[in-house]
Amino acid sequence: MIRETFAVGVLHCNCTILGDELSREAIVVDPGDELPKILSVLAKHRLTVKRIVVTHAHIDHIAGAQRLKEITGAPVLYNQADLALVVMMPEQAAWIGLTKAPDVREPDEDLADGLKVEVTGLSATAIHTPGHTQGSVCLYLAAQGLLIAGDTLFAGSVGRTDLPGGNGPQLLRSIHDRLMGLPESTLVIPGHGAFTLIGSEREENPFLAV
Repeated sequence: MIRETFAVGVLHCNCTILGDELSREAIVVDPGDELPKILSVLAKHRLTVKRIVVTHAHIDHIAGAQRLKEITGAPVLYNQADLALVVMMPEQAAWIGLTKAPDVREPDEDLADGLKVEVTGLSATAIHTPGHTQGSVCLYLAAQGLLIAGDTLFAGSVGRTDLPGGNGPQLLRSIHDRLMGLPESTLVIPGHGAFTLIGSEREENPFLAV
């Protein structure tokens, strides 16, 4: 599998490109901004985007999704429970000092719990983990031992819950019930910052102490 993760935008959202070496088909996760950088990485690996996945509808994760769709023709997938946040895109833009909101539209497909997100040679499963937002979803690639966690779980921390749609107890339940049971060697790519392992967070994350 081809995998590249790099920070985009003013909030340094982790955008991840997943590609199959044989089919050259790809999934782009959280194209929050900096489309030229994303397109450059795709071109470097000669990848064709077939799915655009957004872990949740905060502006720093979703702002570039529609533009990437227009360039590539790939559908945009995110959980429809976050449509309330899409309606708030002008307010979200103001949170980070932008005077103009990005073009964000309804998903082409609902990233519902258990949905298989597949391209030729790669298969991922959507895990609904509400709490950071009501539509927050993690993407789990079991064969590769990889979890793209959005802003649900971080290295030594968890997602904030003080923004609209956030719920602290719900977030912790989601992490404990949906993520902590994954194999301890699972590599976690958070929505921001350093990578981690499920085993490390199970043992060391202070927010997850019983």
